Amino acid sequence: MIDFIALFMQPQQGDGGSGITSTLIMFGLIFLIFYFMIIRPQQKRQKERQKMLDAIKKGDKVITAGGVHGTVVGVEDKTILVQIADNVKVKVERGSVASVVGES
Repeated sequence: MIDFIALFMQPQQGDGGSGITSTLIMFGLIFLIFYFMIIRPQQKRQKERQKMLDAIKKGDKVITAGGVHGTVVGVEDKTILVQIADNVKVKVERGSVASVVGES
């Protein structure tokens, strides 16, 4: 049994540089997989979200991240004024808008 284990622990004969090359290729492939499966789709979602937030205008029905439904009655650079009931208006950050449902 010990001879069997010792057989596998002996140094490999041949080119020592091929081990480093294959390791670098594997790391490159792993990075490409992560890029196309995780990083790229996340960047695409961020661009779509930013486009949605920039397109908010008066009259749009929105849902905030807190779950509040309302209609946009005012738009500023970083905030929007959302009417959630008669005579009840709330000023919220643009980033807190989860989705735009439609226009009134």
